Amino acid sequence: MQSPVALIPQLAGHIIAAGGKRLRPLLTLASAKICGYEGDRHVGLAACVEFIHTATLLHDDVVDGSDLRRGLETANSLWGNKASVLVGDFLFSRAFQLMVADGSLKVLKILSDASAIIAEGEVHQLLTSNDTETGESDYLEVIEAKTAALFAAACRVGAVVAERSEEEELALERFGKGLGIAFQLVDDVLDYSAEQQALGKTVGDDFRDGKITLPIVLAYRRGDETERAFWRRCLEDMDQREDDLPHAMELLNKRDCLSDSLKRASDYASDAREAMSMFPDGPVKQTLIDALEFSVARAY
Repeated sequence: MQSPVALIPQLAGHIIAAGGKRLRPLLTLASAKICGYEGDRHVGLAACVEFIHTATLLHDDVVDGSDLRRGLETANSLWGNKASVLVGDFLFSRAFQLMVADGSLKVLKILSDASAIIAEGEVHQLLTSNDTETGESDYLEVIEAKTAALFAAACRVGAVVAERSEEEELALERFGKGLGIAFQLVDDVLDYSAEQQALGKTVGDDFRDGKITLPIVLAYRRGDETERAFWRRCLEDMDQREDDLPHAMELLNKRDCLSDSLKRASDYASDAREAMSMFPDGPVKQTLIDALEFSVARAY
């Protein structure tokens, strides 16, 4: 992150110091280890994966107009939108420098393809925002691009640096994709979770932004006309009142939308677990399975 332009390390340092799960770089490190890799290329690539993710967070917070992330003020609320976008661009560029320094065209292709897919997913989400007619397939396309693509790439490059077979590369990619989709589905449920509220975490950000996530897709499809009118007023017209979020949470529970979304997350997690069956049991494999189980069972 170092740069002679002081604002860059200052702003980038703020979002990185804010914490987070560091799940994506862990996937790169563990995937290389499970393939028996003993060099150090995976470390630079893990940093590269985290920089791509961090750049998208900086840009997302600007697009969403978010003031808080992980309970702290966002970079855009402290330094403004222009600085956040530009430092996000710097981190993307730094990620590409790290890829080039690695020297593998295959790694460069996997991670640059993932970066392009993430951007497409963000634009696709923009098009589905505030549209209650959005279907399940559109929603899944968005999260496969926006979230799962980087998880999948993070895993696959571990096998590439270890020079393992394409079969193992694809198995790790499948694991990452299943984990990424499950992770995002759980994220979307947590935004309406009473448990999340009890932990003192912010709930309702997606609701306030008019984002159409799987719980909403299910609720709109299963609701009666009165309920659909409520969703249209809140998410399409963005006419939200003080008691609308509690009512939204009530409707989502009444129509089993949160529990069914979590079941869907468990299905993707099961597929991811199955993809790992070709690898030997041991502490590294257990770490990956633990990350998968945490992603589905987490309350934050």
